[in-house]
Amino acid sequence: MAGISINGVSKSFGSVKVIDDLSLEIGSGELVVFLGPSGSGKSTLLRMIAGLESIDKGTLLIDGTRSEHLAPGQRGVAMVFQNYALYPHMTVRQNMAFGLRNIGLDSRIIEERVRNAAQILEMSELLDRRPAQLSGGQRQRVAIGRAIVKEPKAFLFDEPLSNLDAALRVRTRVELAELHQRMRATMIYVTHDQTEAMTLADRIVVLNNRKIEQIGTPMEVYLRPKSRFVAGFVGSPGMNFMRAEVDTSGEAVARLGNGAELPLDLDVPGSGSYELGIRPEGVRVVSSGGGTPTAQAKAGVVERLGERTLIYCTLDDGTELIAQDGSQSAIAPGDKLDLDFDASAIHLFDQVGQAYHAR
Repeated sequence: MAGISINGVSKSFGSVKVIDDLSLEIGSGELVVFLGPSGSGKSTLLRMIAGLESIDKGTLLIDGTRSEHLAPGQRGVAMVFQNYALYPHMTVRQNMAFGLRNIGLDSRIIEERVRNAAQILEMSELLDRRPAQLSGGQRQRVAIGRAIVKEPKAFLFDEPLSNLDAALRVRTRVELAELHQRMRATMIYVTHDQTEAMTLADRIVVLNNRKIEQIGTPMEVYLRPKSRFVAGFVGSPGMNFMRAEVDTSGEAVARLGNGAELPLDLDVPGSGSYELGIRPEGVRVVSSGGGTPTAQAKAGVVERLGERTLIYCTLDDGTELIAQDGSQSAIAPGDKLDLDFDASAIHLFDQVGQAYHAR
């Protein structure tokens, strides 16, 4: 498999710039996920790698070969789209073999590649069925098989699970992860679904507003977001944010709107107004008499998720946040709560969104 090197690439549609001087290295055999909201440029970047969109500026190397001026078929990549685009009158075998027959490959080689791909995808018994006889997940596997038979240097996935229902998405996501573990192929996967990104990726590339916000492993991005945007976008539910006045004249503390002071073990540049961020698991419900709480709140919506309970709260000063309680929580809407903040889970964000984390 091949590494991919993107160096200073830019792309505009008319006067609208969608990718701005972006550089990225993808290692051989790595599964990298492009994650971002709609309009962040993730699909455009993938299509530039595939050759479906031109590169206005910059260079693209695939397996060490300059590729930005090559036709899509000469780049050695295979793309799997959101739409399966299967021929309804053809069997699975014929759909997978169609592209190879078009380039005149020997029929024995075609049959061997189709058979091998079917074994990898555990769908050998489906080869003589037509698309109408398959489930959505099976059709997507046929589309992936059509890419595998090309024996590409890299696989490119453009939101391939978007058309599946929730249960099927989970199952197919696991199958994709297992496929990567078996093949150790270079893969780039585009999604706006952070659960897909967190469960599939070796590294996540978070894109926003034409540029890369952060590159890191799933847990690096989750635990140490580099910006206010990443902190708010990654995580389900998202991070809690509230205004805080930071005083670094002595032992650094953050003072919340209700007057509570939280000790800070952060390399923060100085005193002033910041946005304090803390994930729901860092805000715990404490029992009465369990010490001085950080804040008091009123419970609103209570989400019982089995292994944990999320409580949507309103603090005394009107700040809204999400706290976490145990699986057997007895909290009901309207209850008064005592909350404790885990000081080690605090993040601070300055006026431009730069993040500061615990040492």
